[in-house]
Amino acid sequence: MDIEEIKVQTEVNGAPFTIETGYFAKQANGAVIVRQGDTAVFVAAVMAEEPQADVDFLPLTVEYKEKYYASGKIPGGFIKREGKPTDREILVARNIDRPIRPLFPKGFYNDVIITAYTLSADDKYDPDVLGIVGASAALHISDIPFEGPIAGVRVCRVNGKFIVNPTYQEKAQSDLEIVVAGSKDAIVMVEGGAKEVPEEDILEAMMFGHQEIKKLIELQEELRLKYGKEKVVIPQDEEENILKEKLKEFSYSKIKEAFNISDKKQRNKAINAIFEEAVTALEIPEEKVKKASFLYKEIVSNVMRDRILNEGIRIDGRKPEEIRPIWIKVGIFPRNHGSAIFTRGQTQAFVTVTLGSLSEGQIEESLESGEVMKRFMLHYNFPPFSTGEAKPPRATSRREIGHGNLAERALEPLIPSEEEFPYVIRVVSDILESNGSTSMATVCGGSLALFDAGVPMKKHVAGIAMGLIKSEDKFVILSDILGDEDHLGDMDFKVAGTRDGVTSIQMDIKVKGLTREILEKALKQAREGRKYILDLMYQAIPEPRKEISPYAPTVTTLRVLPEKISIIIGPSGKNIKKIIEETKVKIDIDPEGLVRVYAPSKESAEAAVKMINELIMDVEVGEVYMGKVTRVEDYGAFVELFPGRLSLLHVSQISDERLRSAKDVIKVGDIVKVKAIEIDDLGRVRVSLKDVPENVEAKNKFLYE
Repeated sequence: MDIEEIKVQTEVNGAPFTIETGYFAKQANGAVIVRQGDTAVFVAAVMAEEPQADVDFLPLTVEYKEKYYASGKIPGGFIKREGKPTDREILVARNIDRPIRPLFPKGFYNDVIITAYTLSADDKYDPDVLGIVGASAALHISDIPFEGPIAGVRVCRVNGKFIVNPTYQEKAQSDLEIVVAGSKDAIVMVEGGAKEVPEEDILEAMMFGHQEIKKLIELQEELRLKYGKEKVVIPQDEEENILKEKLKEFSYSKIKEAFNISDKKQRNKAINAIFEEAVTALEIPEEKVKKASFLYKEIVSNVMRDRILNEGIRIDGRKPEEIRPIWIKVGIFPRNHGSAIFTRGQTQAFVTVTLGSLSEGQIEESLESGEVMKRFMLHYNFPPFSTGEAKPPRATSRREIGHGNLAERALEPLIPSEEEFPYVIRVVSDILESNGSTSMATVCGGSLALFDAGVPMKKHVAGIAMGLIKSEDKFVILSDILGDEDHLGDMDFKVAGTRDGVTSIQMDIKVKGLTREILEKALKQAREGRKYILDLMYQAIPEPRKEISPYAPTVTTLRVLPEKISIIIGPSGKNIKKIIEETKVKIDIDPEGLVRVYAPSKESAEAAVKMINELIMDVEVGEVYMGKVTRVEDYGAFVELFPGRLSLLHVSQISDERLRSAKDVIKVGDIVKVKAIEIDDLGRVRVSLKDVPENVEAKNKFLYE
């Protein structure tokens, strides 16, 4: 059997970068393996034979799976196989999907499934960007109509120097990290974060990444020359074009008039009524109404675009750079540790902050770092009622995970360190009303709620979503876009940060790419909009509250000798369980001896600390202790005062009467109250039973209650 192995190669960040095909997954329309170093990602692209009926969108699905065998691991948990997608896998799948989605031809409605597996993972290179290159390469060599290729790279900045596809170690040292995808001529997607980096530096990072993208595109072109298939041709529907012209002639001016209605629901109601009129007036057959509705959406989009490009008037009457009215309220409910409502136009986010002990963090597992504890988390929820839809709630969507991650990345650089603020922090954003930019409302509301919770953040963080309307060489950048401007426009460019720089960025487009001029103008306009929003946020709450909520757990920190940790925990956790049960606290202990007590009240914290101190205290001569008899000999008994801390009760110290043997009056397991009478140079303790004063409380009595 002849096996044809096709491979092309270049170098990225000093490591070999290869794309290979020909000897695997031959029944897929296209399949490749992309490698950098010892990290390898397999990607297959498959297309359905027939288009879907009655759809006006590309039915594209991207699945990304990190196989544990890739890094020589067996999955944890009871079921030893990969399960439902993790948040990380969903985010990577979205990064693969977003740059390729705009590059399928208009009118192409066949199902396309992209499947990506991490086959090998080293300790240097992240497989996620290899998946972007792999998806493009698999589509490019296949017969699937795809107007690519594109490529994706990660750009980091370490010590002022940009690096493409950095190692994990380099990434950890960077102050800027973005994933950039682009075609040969322009950038099509950006996703990433930074530590308050100026917009000019973000732009330079994009342009730097684009140079490397060009090299990876040439590699794919070389692969297609060796192994490419002839592309499927999408037939043109002349009857569809005629119907569209009739609809446009009837409805264009009416739609333009409806766009003067600022309320979203009323505007949409009017636009839908115009379509119903058109169906009746043009006598459109029932079997063609669905197709006509798709064409009508294009006309609605064109009306909006023409108004903005030619008249500078947006759907709600705003100018391109104008931001909707903003309303802010903080400290909504007393039982939340922190809360805020952030309203911008018809978009509203209710955001809360909950503080917890460090043990309440989210445990995450990945190929890169194994199990890690996540101390700061942000969860974003988008219920159907927020858009007025009568739909039942569903499981968390990929969109919700993506938006939550974007907002979390925006706020994380300003979250204080564990040493400064030893709490786990959970932010939850519930979208109550939606008309565009809900993720950026989450950033603003999250920052306000963190201030309200008393989290010692140094600055507020705000976010704004920018849009684009482009026709040939003419374009307009829109600030604070509405939902319709997102759906019907050419770009959704979200930028979040402080007054001093960018912390998070995400860009998706529906055109084939953006030039430096457009990106530069969008970033500059976003900065001005962000500063305006920040001014309003500082007016609402200028600095974090000095005290945390009385309903948040108080934290008391004490340091003990590492060898005392086992005493605090006790056999099978007996001691620490007793403290927790009696005082209702939570206790975190690190291996270095740092003990943190999280308590619902000051009184319970003091009680827990007292019990811990009593456990680890050194025995003092003259003090009275409770103890358990662990061994008895004729000459005396051994009494355990604290876990592992034995003392000798000599037979002469048991009673004023002379005893022949300690065994006559004491047995193993007895609990006795004794007084420390001597500690020798070797630290050995001698105790007395007969010298214990009446009505004196033992210092460690809680151990035996």
